[in-house]
Order: sequence, then C-alpha cells, then structure tokens
Amino acid sequence: MRPLKHGYTNHTVGDGAVVEKTYEGPDAELRLRREHALLTQLQGRLPVPPVQETTAATLTLGFVAGAPGQELLDAGQPEAVLASCGELLRRIHRTPPSVLPEDAQSTNKVLVHGDFGPNNVLLDPDTCKVTAVVDWEFAHLGDPVEDLAWCEWIVRTHHPAHRVALGHFFRAYGGEVPPWPARRAAMLTRCEELRQFCDRWEPNGAGVRLWQERAAATADWQE
Repeated sequence: MRPLKHGYTNHTVGDGAVVEKTYEGPDAELRLRREHALLTQLQGRLPVPPVQETTAATLTLGFVAGAPGQELLDAGQPEAVLASCGELLRRIHRTPPSVLPEDAQSTNKVLVHGDFGPNNVLLDPDTCKVTAVVDWEFAHLGDPVEDLAWCEWIVRTHHPAHRVALGHFFRAYGGEVPPWPARRAAMLTRCEELRQFCDRWEPNGAGVRLWQERAAATADWQE
C-alpha cells in the first residue's frame, strides 16, 4: 500500500487493486457509515468505486482506473474536464433522494455531493469520460447551488488560470445558472463549515486560520 495523492482529510492508501480509506477527524465514524451506505446505493446508478469491505474506521474500495480531474485540468484539458464534471453533476442531482433514506423527509432537495469538483472526479485521460466520482462522506440532501458553487470555488482557488473554462461546466450542467450572489454565499457557507470542522479537530489550529483566510479571499471575489 502507498499513500494516494490528493488526499487531504483522511488517510488514503492503495496498491493498484484496492483503496483503503481510514477516516480521521470529527464525526469520522458517521462519515464512514454515510459514505459506505451511499456508495452501496449508488452502484449501477452513478460511476462510483465498488465497496469491498468496511471496519469501524476503514472503508476498502475497489480500485478504479482514471486520472484525477485536477491533473487533467493542468495538463491542458480544462474545457473537456469541466464539461464532464457538469454532465456528471446533473446526473448526481437527478438521483432519487431516497438513496439517503434518513434525509428522505427533506422536500424540494437534491442529492448533494458536498465536496464536488475536479479534485474528486476520475476521468479517462484520453477521452475525459468520467470513470468515478469519489469522497461522498459529506453527501446530503440540499440545494444544487451548493455543488455548483463549490466546483467553481475549487477552480477559482486551485486552478485560477482555468476560470475562463467554467462556462463549459455550467453549460454542460444545463439549466439556469444561479446568480453570482447566491453562488458566492454558498461558497462562504461551505468555507465556514470547514472552518468549524477544523476547529473541532484542532481548536484555533492551522486549519482554522487557513479557512478564515480562504473565506476572506472569497468574500472579495467578483464574478
């Protein structure tokens, strides 16, 4: 087993056959149970990795071939990557809410990935077809703008040179794009949620300061 790139919250290792994800931080057991249950429900509905085994702290998944979307963005394929992300997100939001039965009483809500962006999408490097969407631990029923805005935030923050390609993402998703004030508000809400998450993990630690800085930068953005 070797550590996998681009893992930030949890300890993730793989050997080319399986991937082992050990959950860390606040609500680790809850996040594991949610991801396990949801991946089981999504088999055959969406491109997700197969669940092989679970313990109290670790989820073992079958390996899925593909290149992380953020690598393909920076390799010169931003339009194709973001278009594939938009098409995939439309499918996620059209998934029956019953895949999260504990939230089934929520009305007028859709399945929200909770950390959606090219960072959590694997694609065929030749065709940019999605092979898997990963990291569902923050999934819930909510408003589509949450995922739409967060994907935009990921690109603006980590791949600013490709911000101009975001139009491909929104067009592939289809429908009316939420207005900028709503998107920025959703970004700021998520930044605050992650600041609180880090504060529960390490009060007033480096993660708290990082998300405070990111929120301040986001608040200054213009469309």
